[in-house]
Amino acid sequence: MDVNAQQNLQPTPPFDEKNAETPDIGGGLPVIQYWAEHTLSPEGPKLWQTLLHKSACPSCSWGTGGQKGGFTNEDGEKLQRCMKSVEAISAEIKPAVPASVFEQQSVEQLQQLTSMEADRLGRLSFPMIVRKGSSHYERISWDEIYQIAEAAFRKPPERVASYSSGRASNEAAYVLQLMIRSLGSNNLADCSDLCHAPSTTGLNQMFGTRTSVVSLENLQKADCVVLAGGNPSYNQPRFMNELIKLRDRGGKVIVINPIMEIGLVKFGSPAFPIKSLFTGSDIASLYLQPIPGSDTALFVGIQKALIEQNFVQTDYLQAHTEGWELVIEHAQSTDWQTITTTCGVSQTEIEATATIIGTSKRVVFGWGMGITQHKNSVDNVYAIANTALLTGNVGKEGAGVMPIRGHSNVQGFGSMGVTVKLKQEIQQALEALLGRPLSRVQGYHTRHLIEAADAGKVDTLICVGGNLYGANPDSTQAKRALGNIETIIYLATKPNLGHFHGLAKHNTIVIPVLNRFEQPYKITTESGNNFVRLSDEGKTHLKNADLIPEVAFLTELAHRLHGDAPVNWRQLQNPRYIRQLIAQTIPGFEKMATIDETKEEFTIGGRILTKPNFPTPSGKASMFVTPLPKLMLPELKDFGISEETQGVVVALITARSYSQHNTVVYKIGDQYRGMPHRNCILMNRADAESGGLREHQRVTVQADAGKLENVEVIYGAVRQGAALMFYPEVNAIFKARTETRSGTPAYKRVSALVYAESNEY
Repeated sequence: MDVNAQQNLQPTPPFDEKNAETPDIGGGLPVIQYWAEHTLSPEGPKLWQTLLHKSACPSCSWGTGGQKGGFTNEDGEKLQRCMKSVEAISAEIKPAVPASVFEQQSVEQLQQLTSMEADRLGRLSFPMIVRKGSSHYERISWDEIYQIAEAAFRKPPERVASYSSGRASNEAAYVLQLMIRSLGSNNLADCSDLCHAPSTTGLNQMFGTRTSVVSLENLQKADCVVLAGGNPSYNQPRFMNELIKLRDRGGKVIVINPIMEIGLVKFGSPAFPIKSLFTGSDIASLYLQPIPGSDTALFVGIQKALIEQNFVQTDYLQAHTEGWELVIEHAQSTDWQTITTTCGVSQTEIEATATIIGTSKRVVFGWGMGITQHKNSVDNVYAIANTALLTGNVGKEGAGVMPIRGHSNVQGFGSMGVTVKLKQEIQQALEALLGRPLSRVQGYHTRHLIEAADAGKVDTLICVGGNLYGANPDSTQAKRALGNIETIIYLATKPNLGHFHGLAKHNTIVIPVLNRFEQPYKITTESGNNFVRLSDEGKTHLKNADLIPEVAFLTELAHRLHGDAPVNWRQLQNPRYIRQLIAQTIPGFEKMATIDETKEEFTIGGRILTKPNFPTPSGKASMFVTPLPKLMLPELKDFGISEETQGVVVALITARSYSQHNTVVYKIGDQYRGMPHRNCILMNRADAESGGLREHQRVTVQADAGKLENVEVIYGAVRQGAALMFYPEVNAIFKARTETRSGTPAYKRVSALVYAESNEY
């Protein structure tokens, strides 16, 4: 055994250096202070009214609210609101943007705003347009909106597209896809294309299902959770309560993340004020910090260790899986030196991980975008699911695979058919509804949409929520591509940078819509664990505002395009009738037919797997061999800078800050990482010093699409060779390296040079 191999048998030193600003626990008292800051402010009464309203939380996909009450989850547990929910609601109950903002400030001036500044302008309250040759937004009548929209959507179907986020309801999603498909187009791009499409792709290939197979009830029966590539202490804080309860009952939590996030080490939850809030609760039993992009290698290593420790459930594999022999052969034949060198985690740590998994009776494998936003992301999903199957941890209570999604109804949009990979049974049901075949032309996912628009192949785009400009890599390309589209219609509650940078060639229309808790009728949403919530009617706080529900706009536009047969679109302006169509055409949603009468929220049928009977043609799960990635970083000379320049090349991770929801920024700093503003880079001390850099120095960060200057170096608990910067600002400097099977860009591994210009100090 050579020296390097011997070194890899030793535990990898934890990359856990905290800077002076990093607290000792995640969550904790700052959460209470934030609640007090908002609930005791002048907006407090409206905020409390909304928090208590019987509507689904508008923040993350973990889900709470609905008919059981605003603070109650599907299992009847109370105190199930978090700071992310307060942030999201607080932003939605702001006053209207003064009309003078758009009258007095040109689009060019509005483009100077940051994401936080745009959001803080307030709520949109009247429809407006930027016309070709105009420098300002101006009011527009509804009659003219429909005239422009109708003409735009009568373009050839292959030149018409939509983009959406999880902000809206299931009913709006269903109408959107039905309208677009009725035109003969399948160009239904969605924000999920940029995040969990690899999960959808991988799970569908393996299990015949595209979502989590674990319910909240089943999660609470687990005695081990493997959490890979996610930071729920920031993005799904209520999930942390489940990890705290698991640790309290003697369970184990294995965290896999190149960044040692303080909230995944120790978290103080307001749900447990005595035992947890002040001192924090231990979360990670074992914390692994792999090289960004190496997760497949790490999980192949875990599989190899499981085999060597005799933890593989061969009887289960023979009875319930296909392809398992090749997976085992691949793990056995891959040598430890290759595995540990590729992933940067020692054999000792990998073996300890396998021991925890192998000795646990019920293991849930969860993951976030640190798994899915890589060039080999589908292989990452395969590797995680292979590991679960090798140990018999899919198809039983308290175990399974669970992608942890972001936006609260992003999964619902996919369920409603907003996808370029429509299920065959839904396609057949829609064809029966419409009385004709649907187009078989492959639609554009989000990256294909941007590329097609950049090539001049898209004339019309409707965006139902989201920030298509801000969410994409290579901001210059995104802006140029959107500028090639003749007409863009944005449906939104608040302004975002996409409304100022993502301008169409001829007409850019922004339509102000009601948010989830303002709708004049009941609507539904779907959580990441497949639970459908029913939200009650509400009303807006905005006076004399000219707002419209998404469903009302979409159905009226569809009526003008398609008439009243075979679908009576104007009848669908009452979502009760949309729910009837959903029950008729979307498998698992049969209870939608009676939900208005029963108010019975439900778990979608056929998705939670408590027995190893898989909805595949053979009834078995398919396993796939996962090749190890070849991870190389360029050299300094490859960036075209002078040899005298001091700097270091890193694998740059793009991430959200603590007070951020998707592309919307609520606060500029990130107190838990000790990053005081948005223009920072979190680095390992050894990396910075090897490049002749020092903490708080101002540097330039360069990738293949551009560079950001005056970036402050912050030392933190990031593994050597990696670094972290904030999305969406950093999107400007890198091009999209897209995973071909899913279409998702590699946001979590960007080759970047960090260096000091001669005038930076």
